[in-house]
Amino acid sequence: MEEQVAFKETKIVSFGETLMEIDFDLSEDTSDFKVKKLMAEVTNLLREEYILAGGNPIRSILFEHAIGQIVNAQMSINKVITLK
Repeated sequence: MEEQVAFKETKIVSFGETLMEIDFDLSEDTSDFKVKKLMAEVTNLLREEYILAGGNPIRSILFEHAIGQIVNAQMSINKVITLK
């Protein structure tokens, strides 16, 4: 008798998606999801460029600041969108 093996598909979550805390169970049609996804893409682009350029103390400080500003922008945008 053959035994069937079930496979569960898992998504590899990017740095930006992790940072933006994207919930993949949400509908992709929501404004919250769209904003987070866009900001995750910007974050991933920034990270790729940072890694390619190599680290130095000034670049590291600017990178960390830029990441913080992206997170703040995402939260502010979603606050404006959801404010009632």
